[in-house]
Amino acid sequence: MRITIAAECQIVSTPDLDFGSAGVLTDNVDATTTLQVACTASTPYDIGLNEGVGPEATITTRQMASGGDTVSYQLFRDAGHTANWGDTVGTDTQSGTGTGATQSYTVYGRVPPQTTPAPGVYSDTVTVTLTY
Repeated sequence: MRITIAAECQIVSTPDLDFGSAGVLTDNVDATTTLQVACTASTPYDIGLNEGVGPEATITTRQMASGGDTVSYQLFRDAGHTANWGDTVGTDTQSGTGTGATQSYTVYGRVPPQTTPAPGVYSDTVTVTLTY
C-alpha cells in the first residue's frame, strides 16, 4: 500500500462579519469574525481578501451598499487596526505555514465615523483567496 500526499490548502470556513445595528455613525463600530484554512504540513500559504463588490470600493476603503447608499468599512489583520487586509501577496495578505490541521485567523472589521446614510440593511461580498 502507498499514498503520496501533495501540497494542498483548503478554505474551511468564512463566516459573515456582522457589525450589528448602529444609529448615527459618530464612533468606530468594530466587529470580528474568524476564517479557517487547512493546509498540508509545511505548506506555505497566503490568505487574501479582495475589495468586495461595493461601488467604488478599494482594499483600504470597502463599501457596504443598500440601494444607492453606502457605508464605508475596513478589514484588518490585527486587533490594533493598523495592518490592512488586502489581496497582494507579500504586501497585505496573511501568510502562514500549514500544520495539517485547521488554522484560524481573526478578521478585524471597522466602520469608521462617517456621514450616516438612510436606514436600511447594508451588505458587501468579499472574496477570500488562498494562495499556496
